[in-house]
Amino acid sequence: MAALSSTPSSLTSRLRRLDLGAGVVGLRFLGTAAGFVLGNGEIVLVEAEETRLRAHHGAVLSVASDARRILTGGDDGRVVATRGDGVAEPLAEQKGRWIDQVASATDGGFAFSAGKTAHFRPVKGEARSLDLPSTVGGLAFAPKGTRLAIAHYGGVTLWFPNAQAKPEVLEWKGSHRGVAWHPEGRFVVTTMQEATLHGWRLPDGANMRMSGYPSRVRSMEFTAGGRFLATSGSAEVILWPFGSKEGPMGKQPVMLAPRDVRVSCVAAHPKDDVIACGYEDGLVLMSRLADGAEILVRAPGASPVSALAWRGDGGALAVGTEDGAGGLLIL
Repeated sequence: MAALSSTPSSLTSRLRRLDLGAGVVGLRFLGTAAGFVLGNGEIVLVEAEETRLRAHHGAVLSVASDARRILTGGDDGRVVATRGDGVAEPLAEQKGRWIDQVASATDGGFAFSAGKTAHFRPVKGEARSLDLPSTVGGLAFAPKGTRLAIAHYGGVTLWFPNAQAKPEVLEWKGSHRGVAWHPEGRFVVTTMQEATLHGWRLPDGANMRMSGYPSRVRSMEFTAGGRFLATSGSAEVILWPFGSKEGPMGKQPVMLAPRDVRVSCVAAHPKDDVIACGYEDGLVLMSRLADGAEILVRAPGASPVSALAWRGDGGALAVGTEDGAGGLLIL
Protein backbone atom coordinates (compact mmCIF):
# COMPACT_ATOMS: atom_id res chain seq x y z
CA MET A 1 0.00 0.00 0.00
CA ALA A 2 1.02 3.64 -0.29
CA ALA A 3 3.43 4.88 2.35
CA LEU A 4 1.96 7.08 5.08
CA SER A 5 3.76 10.27 5.97
CA SER A 6 3.65 12.78 8.81
CA THR A 7 3.59 15.54 6.19
CA PRO A 8 0.30 16.41 4.45
CA SER A 9 -0.34 14.13 1.47
CA SER A 10 -3.30 12.93 -0.52
CA LEU A 11 -4.61 10.05 -2.59
CA THR A 12 -7.78 11.88 -3.61
CA SER A 13 -6.73 12.15 -7.26
CA ARG A 14 -6.55 8.35 -7.46
CA LEU A 15 -9.97 7.72 -5.90
CA ARG A 16 -12.42 6.50 -8.53
CA ARG A 17 -15.68 8.30 -7.86
CA LEU A 18 -19.01 6.50 -8.22
CA ASP A 19 -22.61 7.71 -8.30
CA LEU A 20 -24.52 4.78 -6.84
CA GLY A 21 -27.99 6.33 -6.72
CA ALA A 22 -28.93 5.29 -3.16
CA GLY A 23 -27.38 5.29 0.29
CA VAL A 24 -24.67 2.70 1.01
CA VAL A 25 -25.53 0.49 4.00
CA GLY A 26 -22.71 -2.02 3.60
CA LEU A 27 -19.50 -2.73 1.71
CA ARG A 28 -17.71 -6.03 1.10
CA PHE A 29 -15.12 -7.24 -1.39
CA LEU A 30 -15.67 -10.41 -3.41
CA GLY A 31 -12.18 -11.13 -4.72
CA THR A 32 -11.16 -7.97 -6.56
CA ALA A 33 -14.71 -6.67 -6.96
CA ALA A 34 -16.08 -4.15 -4.45
CA GLY A 35 -19.70 -4.86 -3.51
CA PHE A 36 -21.67 -1.75 -2.58
CA VAL A 37 -24.88 -2.73 -0.77
CA LEU A 38 -27.53 -0.04 -1.16
CA GLY A 39 -30.39 0.63 1.18
CA ASN A 40 -32.93 0.33 -1.65
CA GLY A 41 -32.23 -3.40 -2.12
CA GLU A 42 -29.65 -3.16 -4.93
CA ILE A 43 -26.02 -4.32 -4.95
CA VAL A 44 -23.45 -2.74 -7.24
CA LEU A 45 -20.33 -4.80 -8.00
CA VAL A 46 -17.46 -2.58 -9.12
CA GLU A 47 -14.29 -3.79 -10.78
CA ALA A 48 -13.24 -2.57 -14.24
CA GLU A 49 -16.96 -2.16 -14.95
CA GLU A 50 -20.07 -1.85 -12.79
CA THR A 51 -22.68 -4.60 -12.44
CA ARG A 52 -25.96 -3.63 -10.79
CA LEU A 53 -28.43 -6.22 -9.53
CA ARG A 54 -31.47 -6.32 -7.29
CA ALA A 55 -31.16 -8.51 -4.22
CA HIS A 56 -34.27 -7.39 -2.33
CA HIS A 57 -37.72 -6.00 -3.07
CA GLY A 58 -37.40 -3.39 -0.36
CA ALA A 59 -34.78 -2.12 2.07
CA VAL A 60 -31.61 -3.95 3.12
CA LEU A 61 -31.40 -4.18 6.91
CA SER A 62 -28.24 -6.22 7.46
CA VAL A 63 -25.05 -7.23 5.66
CA ALA A 64 -22.42 -9.95 6.16
CA SER A 65 -20.02 -11.85 3.91
CA ASP A 66 -17.62 -14.72 3.47
CA ALA A 67 -14.93 -15.24 0.85
CA ARG A 68 -17.43 -16.16 -1.88
CA ARG A 69 -20.59 -14.14 -1.32
CA ILE A 70 -22.29 -11.17 0.29
CA LEU A 71 -25.22 -12.06 2.54
CA THR A 72 -28.02 -9.56 3.02
CA GLY A 73 -31.23 -9.51 5.01
CA GLY A 74 -34.15 -7.33 4.02
CA ASP A 75 -37.56 -6.08 5.02
CA ASP A 76 -38.93 -8.41 2.33
CA GLY A 77 -38.26 -11.29 4.73
CA ARG A 78 -35.46 -12.82 2.65
CA VAL A 79 -31.81 -13.73 3.15
CA VAL A 80 -29.98 -13.40 -0.17
CA ALA A 81 -26.46 -14.44 -1.19
CA THR A 82 -24.79 -12.42 -3.96
CA ARG A 83 -21.77 -13.94 -5.69
CA GLY A 84 -18.95 -12.25 -7.54
CA ASP A 85 -20.39 -13.38 -10.89
CA GLY A 86 -23.42 -11.18 -10.29
CA VAL A 87 -25.88 -13.92 -9.35
CA ALA A 88 -28.20 -13.26 -6.38
CA GLU A 89 -29.59 -16.42 -4.77
CA PRO A 90 -32.31 -16.48 -2.05
CA LEU A 91 -31.21 -18.65 0.88
CA ALA A 92 -34.07 -18.31 3.36
CA GLU A 93 -37.39 -16.57 3.78
CA GLN A 94 -39.58 -15.53 6.68
CA LYS A 95 -42.83 -14.30 5.15
CA GLY A 96 -44.17 -11.18 6.79
CA ARG A 97 -41.04 -10.69 8.91
CA TRP A 98 -38.00 -8.46 8.68
CA ILE A 99 -34.54 -10.06 8.58
CA ASP A 100 -32.85 -7.82 11.14
CA GLN A 101 -29.41 -9.46 11.28
CA VAL A 102 -27.28 -11.86 9.22
CA ALA A 103 -23.93 -13.53 9.91
CA SER A 104 -21.70 -15.89 7.93
CA ALA A 105 -19.65 -18.79 9.29
CA THR A 106 -16.23 -19.72 7.93
CA ASP A 107 -17.50 -23.07 6.61
CA GLY A 108 -20.31 -21.56 4.54
CA GLY A 109 -23.08 -21.87 7.09
CA PHE A 110 -25.02 -18.77 8.04
CA ALA A 111 -27.36 -17.32 10.63
CA PHE A 112 -30.08 -14.72 10.59
CA SER A 113 -32.64 -13.25 12.93
CA ALA A 114 -36.25 -12.15 12.71
CA GLY A 115 -37.55 -10.44 15.82
CA LYS A 116 -36.69 -12.44 18.93
CA THR A 117 -35.60 -15.61 17.07
CA ALA A 118 -32.15 -16.50 15.75
CA HIS A 119 -31.93 -19.10 12.98
CA PHE A 120 -28.95 -21.22 11.96
CA ARG A 121 -28.52 -22.87 8.57
CA PRO A 122 -25.56 -25.26 8.31
CA VAL A 123 -23.95 -26.37 5.06
CA LYS A 124 -25.13 -29.88 5.88
CA GLY A 125 -27.50 -31.02 8.53
CA GLU A 126 -30.58 -29.76 10.31
CA ALA A 127 -31.61 -26.11 10.50
CA ARG A 128 -32.03 -24.87 14.06
CA SER A 129 -33.48 -21.84 15.82
CA LEU A 130 -33.25 -20.23 19.25
CA ASP A 131 -35.69 -17.85 20.93
CA LEU A 132 -34.15 -14.93 22.78
CA PRO A 133 -35.59 -12.71 25.55
CA SER A 134 -35.79 -9.68 23.24
CA THR A 135 -35.23 -8.60 19.65
CA VAL A 136 -31.81 -9.67 18.37
CA GLY A 137 -29.45 -6.68 18.09
CA GLY A 138 -26.44 -8.40 16.53
CA LEU A 139 -25.05 -11.76 15.35
CA ALA A 140 -21.46 -12.92 14.96
CA PHE A 141 -19.83 -16.32 14.52
CA ALA A 142 -16.69 -17.16 16.47
CA PRO A 143 -13.50 -16.97 14.35
CA LYS A 144 -13.25 -20.77 14.41
CA GLY A 145 -16.24 -23.07 14.47
CA THR A 146 -19.94 -22.34 14.57
CA ARG A 147 -20.41 -20.84 18.03
CA LEU A 148 -22.72 -17.89 17.61
CA ALA A 149 -22.79 -14.70 19.69
CA ILE A 150 -26.28 -13.16 19.82
CA ALA A 151 -26.65 -9.65 21.24
CA HIS A 152 -29.96 -8.64 22.83
CA TYR A 153 -31.35 -6.67 25.74
CA GLY A 154 -29.57 -7.72 28.92
CA GLY A 155 -26.41 -9.14 27.35
CA VAL A 156 -25.16 -11.73 24.88
CA THR A 157 -26.11 -15.37 24.40
CA LEU A 158 -23.38 -17.77 23.19
CA TRP A 159 -24.93 -20.65 21.29
CA PHE A 160 -23.49 -23.84 19.80
CA PRO A 161 -26.27 -24.69 17.31
CA ASN A 162 -24.82 -28.15 16.63
CA ALA A 163 -24.50 -29.13 20.30
CA GLN A 164 -27.01 -30.13 22.94
CA ALA A 165 -25.39 -27.89 25.55
CA LYS A 166 -27.54 -25.11 27.00
CA PRO A 167 -26.62 -21.67 25.59
CA GLU A 168 -24.42 -19.55 27.83
CA VAL A 169 -25.69 -16.08 28.75
CA LEU A 170 -23.27 -13.21 29.40
CA GLU A 171 -25.30 -10.70 31.37
CA TRP A 172 -25.05 -6.91 31.43
CA LYS A 173 -27.97 -4.54 31.83
CA GLY A 174 -28.93 -2.47 28.80
CA SER A 175 -29.63 -2.80 25.08
CA HIS A 176 -26.79 -4.49 23.20
CA ARG A 177 -26.60 -3.86 19.46
CA GLY A 178 -23.61 -4.89 17.34
CA VAL A 179 -21.38 -7.75 18.52
CA ALA A 180 -17.83 -8.82 17.62
CA TRP A 181 -15.44 -11.61 18.56
CA HIS A 182 -11.76 -11.06 19.15
CA PRO A 183 -9.79 -12.87 16.37
CA GLU A 184 -8.43 -15.34 18.94
CA GLY A 185 -11.88 -15.94 20.42
CA ARG A 186 -10.89 -14.72 23.92
CA PHE A 187 -13.21 -11.71 24.10
CA VAL A 188 -16.69 -10.72 22.96
CA VAL A 189 -17.56 -7.03 22.65
CA THR A 190 -20.88 -5.29 22.02
CA THR A 191 -21.92 -1.80 21.04
CA MET A 192 -24.80 -0.51 23.15
CA GLN A 193 -27.74 1.81 22.74
CA GLU A 194 -25.91 4.10 25.16
CA ALA A 195 -22.63 5.78 24.19
CA THR A 196 -20.49 2.90 25.44
CA LEU A 197 -19.10 -0.54 24.65
CA HIS A 198 -19.25 -3.61 26.83
CA GLY A 199 -17.10 -6.69 26.69
CA TRP A 200 -16.55 -10.03 28.36
CA ARG A 201 -13.25 -11.83 28.93
CA LEU A 202 -14.37 -15.37 28.18
CA PRO A 203 -11.78 -17.42 30.12
CA ASP A 204 -12.98 -15.98 33.45
CA GLY A 205 -16.20 -14.15 32.52
CA ALA A 206 -14.89 -10.75 33.62
CA ASN A 207 -16.85 -7.71 32.47
CA MET A 208 -15.12 -4.92 30.54
CA ARG A 209 -16.80 -1.52 30.29
CA MET A 210 -15.40 0.89 27.68
CA SER A 211 -17.01 4.30 28.08
CA GLY A 212 -16.38 8.02 27.57
CA TYR A 213 -17.88 8.41 24.08
CA PRO A 214 -19.89 11.54 23.20
CA SER A 215 -22.19 9.54 20.91
CA ARG A 216 -23.25 5.96 20.25
CA VAL A 217 -20.62 3.67 18.70
CA ARG A 218 -21.94 2.43 15.36
CA SER A 219 -18.74 1.01 13.83
CA MET A 220 -16.02 -1.16 15.37
CA GLU A 221 -13.39 -3.54 14.03
CA PHE A 222 -10.36 -5.39 15.41
CA THR A 223 -7.01 -4.55 13.86
CA ALA A 224 -4.74 -7.18 12.30
CA GLY A 225 -3.93 -9.84 14.90
CA GLY A 226 -6.46 -8.37 17.35
CA ARG A 227 -4.07 -5.94 19.07
CA PHE A 228 -6.63 -3.14 19.14
CA LEU A 229 -10.36 -2.58 18.72
CA ALA A 230 -10.93 0.50 16.54
CA THR A 231 -14.20 2.35 17.09
CA SER A 232 -16.24 5.32 15.88
CA GLY A 233 -18.35 7.54 18.13
CA SER A 234 -15.92 10.34 18.87
CA ALA A 235 -14.02 13.11 17.07
CA GLU A 236 -11.07 10.74 16.73
CA VAL A 237 -10.65 7.00 16.24
CA ILE A 238 -10.62 5.33 19.68
CA LEU A 239 -8.53 2.14 19.84
CA TRP A 240 -8.83 -0.09 22.88
CA PRO A 241 -5.81 -2.36 23.57
CA PHE A 242 -6.55 -6.10 23.36
CA GLY A 243 -2.99 -7.40 22.92
CA SER A 244 -2.73 -8.95 26.39
CA LYS A 245 -4.81 -11.66 28.00
CA GLU A 246 -6.32 -9.11 30.40
CA GLY A 247 -7.78 -7.00 27.60
CA PRO A 248 -8.24 -3.23 27.89
CA MET A 249 -9.08 -2.99 31.57
CA GLY A 250 -6.76 -0.61 33.43
CA LYS A 251 -5.26 0.65 30.16
CA GLN A 252 -5.75 3.90 28.29
CA PRO A 253 -7.05 3.78 24.72
CA VAL A 254 -5.02 5.09 21.78
CA MET A 255 -6.52 8.00 19.83
CA LEU A 256 -5.87 8.62 16.13
CA ALA A 257 -6.85 11.13 13.45
CA PRO A 258 -8.45 13.82 15.67
CA ARG A 259 -10.73 16.38 14.01
CA ASP A 260 -13.63 18.63 14.99
CA VAL A 261 -16.05 16.25 13.23
CA ARG A 262 -17.06 12.85 14.59
CA VAL A 263 -15.87 9.56 13.12
CA SER A 264 -18.79 7.67 11.55
CA CYS A 265 -17.05 4.54 10.23
CA VAL A 266 -13.79 2.60 10.70
CA ALA A 267 -12.10 -0.25 8.83
CA ALA A 268 -8.88 -1.98 9.86
CA HIS A 269 -6.31 -2.96 7.22
CA PRO A 270 -6.24 -6.78 6.99
CA LYS A 271 -2.44 -7.03 7.34
CA ASP A 272 -0.89 -3.74 8.48
CA ASP A 273 -1.50 -1.54 11.53
CA VAL A 274 -3.41 1.03 9.50
CA ILE A 275 -6.96 2.30 10.03
CA ALA A 276 -9.24 3.81 7.41
CA CYS A 277 -11.64 6.22 9.06
CA GLY A 278 -14.61 8.09 7.65
CA TYR A 279 -16.24 11.14 9.20
CA GLU A 280 -19.70 12.67 9.37
CA ASP A 281 -18.67 15.34 6.85
CA GLY A 282 -17.66 12.73 4.24
CA LEU A 283 -13.89 12.96 4.68
CA VAL A 284 -11.84 9.74 4.70
CA LEU A 285 -8.32 9.33 6.10
CA MET A 286 -5.84 6.49 6.50
CA SER A 287 -3.91 6.61 9.75
CA ARG A 288 -0.98 4.50 10.95
CA LEU A 289 -1.03 3.23 14.53
CA ALA A 290 2.74 3.41 15.08
CA ASP A 291 3.10 7.18 14.71
CA GLY A 292 -0.30 8.64 13.83
CA ALA A 293 0.78 9.50 10.28
CA GLU A 294 -2.17 10.36 8.04
CA ILE A 295 -3.01 10.44 4.36
CA LEU A 296 -6.14 11.95 2.83
CA VAL A 297 -8.28 9.56 0.77
CA ARG A 298 -11.46 11.57 0.23
CA ALA A 299 -12.16 15.27 0.77
CA PRO A 300 -15.29 16.33 2.68
CA GLY A 301 -18.60 15.88 0.85
CA ALA A 302 -22.29 16.40 1.37
CA SER A 303 -23.01 13.33 3.50
CA PRO A 304 -21.50 11.12 6.25
CA VAL A 305 -19.36 8.10 5.39
CA SER A 306 -21.56 5.06 6.04
CA ALA A 307 -19.33 2.17 4.90
CA LEU A 308 -15.64 1.36 4.40
CA ALA A 309 -13.98 -1.91 3.34
CA TRP A 310 -10.49 -3.13 2.51
CA ARG A 311 -9.84 -5.74 -0.14
CA GLY A 312 -8.64 -9.01 1.37
CA ASP A 313 -5.02 -8.42 0.38
CA GLY A 314 -5.09 -4.80 1.55
CA GLY A 315 -4.52 -3.54 -1.98
CA ALA A 316 -7.75 -1.55 -2.33
CA LEU A 317 -10.13 0.51 -0.22
CA ALA A 318 -13.82 1.17 -0.99
CA VAL A 319 -15.88 4.04 0.42
CA GLY A 320 -19.64 4.60 0.58
CA THR A 321 -21.77 7.46 1.93
CA GLU A 322 -25.33 7.95 3.11
CA ASP A 323 -26.27 9.91 -0.01
CA GLY A 324 -25.06 7.28 -2.49
CA ALA A 325 -21.60 8.59 -3.33
CA GLY A 326 -19.00 5.85 -3.67
CA GLY A 327 -15.27 5.59 -4.17
CA LEU A 328 -12.74 2.90 -5.03
CA LEU A 329 -9.04 3.36 -4.40
CA ILE A 330 -6.49 0.91 -5.80
CA LEU A 331 -3.24 1.14 -3.85
